[in-house]
Amino acid sequence: MKIKKQIASAQQTSRRSFLKSAVTALALPMINLGSFKVFAASETRYSSKVIDLVNSTQVFDMLSLLTPIGQMMEAMYSDKPKQQDAYTISDQYMRTILSSGIDVFHPAVGLGAEEAMPFVAGLNSMIAEHAGHIKRIDSISDLEGLKKGQQVGLIIGIQNSDHFRQVDDVDQFYHLGQRVSQLTYNSQNLIGTGSTDRSDGGLSSFGVQIIERMNKLGMAVDVSHCGDQTTLDAFEVATKPVLITHSNVRALAGGHVRCKSDESIKAMGKSGSVMGITGVRQFVSDKEPTNINNIIDHVDYVARLVGVEHVGVGSDMDMDGYDDIPQPYYDALKANYNASYAFRGKIDTDGYDHPRRIFDLTAGLLKRGYSDEDIRLILGGNFKRVLGEIWSA
Repeated sequence: MKIKKQIASAQQTSRRSFLKSAVTALALPMINLGSFKVFAASETRYSSKVIDLVNSTQVFDMLSLLTPIGQMMEAMYSDKPKQQDAYTISDQYMRTILSSGIDVFHPAVGLGAEEAMPFVAGLNSMIAEHAGHIKRIDSISDLEGLKKGQQVGLIIGIQNSDHFRQVDDVDQFYHLGQRVSQLTYNSQNLIGTGSTDRSDGGLSSFGVQIIERMNKLGMAVDVSHCGDQTTLDAFEVATKPVLITHSNVRALAGGHVRCKSDESIKAMGKSGSVMGITGVRQFVSDKEPTNINNIIDHVDYVARLVGVEHVGVGSDMDMDGYDDIPQPYYDALKANYNASYAFRGKIDTDGYDHPRRIFDLTAGLLKRGYSDEDIRLILGGNFKRVLGEIWSA
């Protein structure tokens, strides 16, 4: 009864409190003749090989929002926003989602403790409102009924674990549907240290208890935004694989603090886990031009260092990327982050800032010589495998 009251209360307050902190099915063609436009309004054509690979793969994007970021920012900062509800998905945007080639989304955001319950309640409400097109994924068996182009899966996760103020809170949020939790965002909390903190004290004793409970229940531990020592401590403590849902290789991005060291990537591979490669420009390269080829460089690096079975997709954006956000909301978004994020000009990577980016990624992987089997692993097979292992608790 207590949980039911909390959900009801959270649903009443979810719209505004989430914004304050978080800053008709269209099936793809299955025929194999020549090349095709994925979207009628686009002039980009993809080979039948690319389209068949995407169509025959259950594609996971382990950090991708289902609502437009610009809509969220406008609702946060405008006195008269077009959309006041952060969880609203228009019919047109839903068609874009369904035709993106992505089958499973993990739309986690960075939140404080007070906003976590409203956020989870809001996602559950959105899933209920769009039950014909969005399905909550609680276990691997829930993936079986998804039909590409008609329904997508949603994994409830949060890019922070600040809402775990006591160990039993993990159980509460698990039973509300949360299946992934990032230990810290960019700053320190009771569990550990974030990537932009001045110093990294590693995982706290309380953090060890949180990981133990998450492993017991079958909630995935994510260290994408964690500091180096906290990241390594999590791999050492956990009895289940620890995810890096959305980060890149530090050695290829000018030493960016939000990217992962070789030591952390090796720990990820040793645990049998997966690292999702993101398209955020400064995490991809510190030099220009920065394009989709640079993203594939990160795939190559991880595959060579620990194996292709440990790399996946975590784009870290909505369907259109960040650079379409109108002013002044675009600058407001950047202002939320530490100077170490080192924004420069664009946020998106050239050629990866649109709804059909998974097709461009697939084309690029083919050009690099990846086999069909390896491409299917990168697009979704790897994350599906490791989530099955984690959620089997």
